[in-house]
Amino acid sequence: MTDQVLIEKAAGVLTLTLNRPEKKNSLTPEMYSTLGGEIDKANDDRDVRCILIQANGDMFTAGNDLAEFSAINAGEVTGPPAATPLLVALARARKPLVAAVHGRAVGVGLTMLLHCDLVYVAQEALLSTPFVNLALVPEAASSALLPARIGHARAFALFVLGETIDGRTAAEWGIANAALPAAEVQAKARAAAEAVAARPPAAVAITKSLMRDPAALAQRVEDEFVHFGAQLKSPEAKEAFAAFMEKRPADFSKVA
Repeated sequence: MTDQVLIEKAAGVLTLTLNRPEKKNSLTPEMYSTLGGEIDKANDDRDVRCILIQANGDMFTAGNDLAEFSAINAGEVTGPPAATPLLVALARARKPLVAAVHGRAVGVGLTMLLHCDLVYVAQEALLSTPFVNLALVPEAASSALLPARIGHARAFALFVLGETIDGRTAAEWGIANAALPAAEVQAKARAAAEAVAARPPAAVAITKSLMRDPAALAQRVEDEFVHFGAQLKSPEAKEAFAAFMEKRPADFSKVA
């Protein structure tokens, strides 16, 4: 467990707060492990009826720490990407998930929202999935979930062109329930989580289960892992990570 994720349980709501504001809440292996473990444990915890995910600081999350990706590309780190525990847990989560999003939500910061049952965003929040810009591919079953939610053309632009949308657009497109002034987002999300927790739990759980296919989501996560892992070690990724660190445009014209 890490103090980079604060954990609180009250009134039937398990609150998971990203708490690495000095690093824009970029997610470390320990944070992924804690988040995934808590979501998994909640499945069989009768005292948890809803999970609220939020963040401290001025940003929801900058996504994965690119230092880990660079280390994998260089062969300094082996094994599956650190995000694995969280992505798998999201796919099989049985308790309702609510998210409060402010500032930026990058990469997994957006794709995790596709597993949430209720999402509240700040009007000026900025959401993006710059996987292809980093020579990577979508994760968290987002290659299936995002097109299903917003349509192929919009999803392709987010994934491949790396386009960014604001909170108002996220609500208009159906990624979020509502876009609110930033100061109101966490209170609104908490009120929604407490309202869910007050509903009959069996009826809520069955309703959620009827609305999604955990087996299909888990399989898509696994399929994405295969391609994501291969791309992490590719020459394309080496160039993308170097360009990012050197603050220059990437040049893929000579990448074999």
